[in-house]
Amino acid sequence: MIELLITGFIGIRLLDIIDLLLVAALLYVLYNLLKGTVAINIFFGIVAIFLIWRIVKALEMDLLSEILGAFISVGFIALIVIFQPEIRKFLLALGTPGFIRKKRKKFLFWNLNFQNPIDIDQIILACQRMADSKEGALIVIAQRNELRQYIETGEIIDANISSQLIENIFYKNSPLHDGAMIIADNRIKAAGCILPVSSSPEIPKRMGLRHRAAIGITEQSDAIAIIISEQTGKIALSKEGEIFRSLQPAKLKTMLEEELT
Repeated sequence: MIELLITGFIGIRLLDIIDLLLVAALLYVLYNLLKGTVAINIFFGIVAIFLIWRIVKALEMDLLSEILGAFISVGFIALIVIFQPEIRKFLLALGTPGFIRKKRKKFLFWNLNFQNPIDIDQIILACQRMADSKEGALIVIAQRNELRQYIETGEIIDANISSQLIENIFYKNSPLHDGAMIIADNRIKAAGCILPVSSSPEIPKRMGLRHRAAIGITEQSDAIAIIISEQTGKIALSKEGEIFRSLQPAKLKTMLEEELT
C-alpha cells in the first residue's frame, strides 16, 4: 500500500500541480463573483454533481456514470442561460487591466470572512417605535446570501445600524419609505430596494405587498425579513417562506437571536 502511494506521488508531474492550481484559482474567482447571490447555491450544486460523477467514474459504475455524464453534458447549455449575467461579469472582470494582480494577493493570502454580529437591539427599538406610530417598514437581514443583486436596486447607504436612521428612512414622507431596507454584515447597506414578490397561493389575499415581498425574499434566500404593518402597526417576521404575525418586541428579539447568533 505504501509502495503504491509512493509510486503515485512520484508519478505526479509538474504540469499536474499547475493544473490543480489553475483550477483552484478559477473556482476561487467564480466563487467571489457569485458570492452574495442566489446563484452561489447552484454553483455549489454543480460542483457537487461533478465530483460525484468523477468518483462514480473512477469506481467504474458504468450505468450511474453514464446518467451523470449525460446530465452534465446536456445541462451545460442550460447553465449558460442561468449564469448569463455572472458569465458576462466574469469575462468583463477578466479583461479589466490589473484584475489578475488584484486577485493574486487575495488568493495567496486566503482570508476567512466572518460576519459581524447584527446589532439586534437597535433594530428592535426602531421596530417598536414604528409599530407604535404605525409607520410601515420592511427590513431584510441578509445572512450567507448577501443579496447584492437586490441591494443594487436601491439607494446605497452603507451606514452603521441606528434606530434613528431606520426610523427616518421609513418615515411616511421619506422618498425611501416604500422600499425595503437591507442589512448585511451589521451595516445598513441600502434602502428603497425592490424585492421579488411571492406568488404563493397560500398567502391570504388581505396581505399587502410588503408582506408578499418579505415572503418572496425569504423563499429565494436565507434572509430574514421584518415587516411593520402601516394599517395595524403589528410586527411580523418572515423566514424560509413562512410568516409569523402579531409579534411583540420581546418575541421578535428572541426569534432574531435564535436565527442570527
